[in-house]
Order: sequence, then C-alpha cells, then structure tokens
Amino acid sequence: MFRSLRVHNYRMFAAGGTVSNVGTWLQRTAQDWLVLDLTHGSAAALGTATALQFLPMLLFGMFGGVLADRYPKRPILIGAQVLMATLALTIGVLTMTGSAQVWHVYVMAFLLGMISCVEVPTRQAFVVEMVGRQDLPNAIALNSSIFNLARVVGPALAGLLIYVFGGTGPIFLINALTFGGVISSLIFMRKSELNTAAPVPRAKGQLREGLRYVIQREELLMPVLLIGFVSMFSQSFSMSIALMAREVFKAGASSFGLASSMFAVGALGGALLAARRARLSRKVLIAGAIGFGLFQIATGLAPFYPVYLLLLIPTGIALITINTAANASVQIATSPDMRGRVMGIYMLVFTGGAPVGAPLIGWLSELGGPRAGVILSGVLVLVGTGLAILVTRLITARVGRSVLAVA
Repeated sequence: MFRSLRVHNYRMFAAGGTVSNVGTWLQRTAQDWLVLDLTHGSAAALGTATALQFLPMLLFGMFGGVLADRYPKRPILIGAQVLMATLALTIGVLTMTGSAQVWHVYVMAFLLGMISCVEVPTRQAFVVEMVGRQDLPNAIALNSSIFNLARVVGPALAGLLIYVFGGTGPIFLINALTFGGVISSLIFMRKSELNTAAPVPRAKGQLREGLRYVIQREELLMPVLLIGFVSMFSQSFSMSIALMAREVFKAGASSFGLASSMFAVGALGGALLAARRARLSRKVLIAGAIGFGLFQIATGLAPFYPVYLLLLIPTGIALITINTAANASVQIATSPDMRGRVMGIYMLVFTGGAPVGAPLIGWLSELGGPRAGVILSGVLVLVGTGLAILVTRLITARVGRSVLAVA
C-alpha cells in the first residue's frame, strides 16, 4: 500500500504536501465561511466564488499543460507555491484588519485559479519523474490519501479555529505558512534521482496535437469524458455541504467542519483501497461514478443531521474511486513527451466544469432549497456517466472509420 514511500524524493514531497494540503483545506473552509459571512448566507455568492476559482482552468488549462511539457517541472512548482502563499497572506491581512469584502475573495479565487492552470498539470506530470511508471498508480493513490487525510483534518480544525479566533483571518495566515513544507521538499530533492523527461521544443500546433492524441485513444478518451461530466457537479459538493449544514440542519462552524471531515473520511478510505490495487479497471471507474450519483441523491434526502453525516462517508469513497482510477489510467496510457498536455486536458475537464456546475447548483439551491440542488446534482452525475460512455463509443467508431478510409 505504501511502496512509493521507499523513494526518497517522493517521501519528501509527500511529507511537504501533507502539511500544505492541511493548510489548503483550512483555507477552503475559511473561504466558504467568509463568503457566507460577508453576504449573509448567499448561496449564489458562494457558487460565484467557487466558479471563479475554476474558471481559469476552463479558459487556459491546456496552455498550462503545454508549459509543463516545455520547461523543467520542479522550478515551475516552486514558483507556483510561492505565489499561492502570497495570495493567502494578502487575504489574511485584509480579513484580520476588517477590510475584506466579497470582491476581494472573488479576486483571490480567480488568481488562485490562474496559478493552478500551470501548477496542477505540472504537479500531476511530476509524480512519474519521482517514482517511475511501475509505482505510478500507487503514488497517485497515496497522493489522494494525503489530500483526503488533509480533508479530514483541515475542515474540522478550521471550524475549531474559527470558533477560537472569532473569525477566518488567522486561518489564511496559517495556510500561508504551510506552503513552506512543500517548497522546502522541492528545493532539497535529490536531482540526480529524478527521472526527468526531456523538455519538448517549442512548436506550432502543440495544443491540437494533444487533443488529437486524446481523441484517437479510447483508453484516454473514456476516463477524460467521464471525469469531465462527473466533476462538473462533484467540484461544487463542498459548497453543497456548507449549504446543507448551515441552511438545512442549522449547524454552526464547528459542525460544518465535521460534515466536511466525514466526507473526507470516506474519500481517505477510498484512496487507501485504491492504493492496494495493482490496477484500476474501467469497471471500477464506472461503478464509482454511479455510486457517487446515487449517494449524492441519498444525502439530499437525509432526514436528520447524523444520517446526513453517515451518508457522506460512502459518497466520499465513491468520488475518490472515480478520481484515482481516472487519473492513474490516463497517466499510464500516456507517453512521457505528451504527459503535460494530456494532464492539462485532464485537469481542464476535471476542474473546468465547475464554472458551469457551481453557479447552477447555487442558483437551484436558492430557488428550491439546498436539498433540491444536491438531489439534482446526483441525477446529473448519473446522466453524465451514461453520456460519457455513449460519446466515447460514437467518437471511437468515427475515428476507426476515418482510419480505415485513409488506409
């Protein structure tokens, strides 16, 4: 289960990432709570902040993947972490001084999204340079475990700290400090032990080349389309947790953090289960997507808060199963010279649907209540899963006919 940790560079990266991810979840929880405080509980405002954070990936995500193929990945990651720490420090100071306004949060969310356009595909493609192809699925699953361990600790700790400090400002400052962990790990890695891919020379048409590469390969197209449909609504699920906890079950900050942590407990369990598997098949991917849709519907129907909390656990298991299986299958099927661009496309569809899904769910939650928003989100995940399978078959058949015609 933990075999990738035998690699020195990955072990350092994982340790630094654990600290940084806890800080990230502290900030995500504080950001949601700050928006709700500044707007007196507006679901639409919360949806807007979420959408702005993911909008840049929709617009520029593939360009980030091109940069990840063209330039050494480690310096890019160091620079990105420094910029994100600076943003956390800025919003923290604004909040601590009582100057924070909702548009400040919107700007910070958008700038974080811009940095993520480059940082996320670069980080995804960097994993194989640390551990090699053989341990790649295990490393991806362990990354998910670390991320979701932080998701367990972060929101609950954020709720406690918001209560202790009487506000969200200190949370952003703490997150700025936690970036030091991952920055240090990247600086002090053993460069000689990295399996560094040769940078791809600058050339015209590299974006189109990446798109063709994905479309012409069913083993890439299927998980990319499925994660695109599912993540359009899964990316806004933390927003839904905030709305359900605060507006339906009348929970305070600490109870809201508990709900996020229960969801993360399931996600952590799903990631550890994935780490035990040598191979994550397409059946696992599809089963996870269907399970996530069904459990989302169930959480929307939960009659009491304890029932809601319990249902969040299998929901988290299902979601992380989709994410881990899709990520591993895409990276394994991709050649090293295309990995940055393919991961740029993957992360574009993974996060790029949020600017559509988050405002839609926020708007529906205001019209029909948070329950209606969550239930409809689950239904749309099920519909999206069916569409992904259908569209993959149609495109694959069309590509096959084109190849035969040329031959």
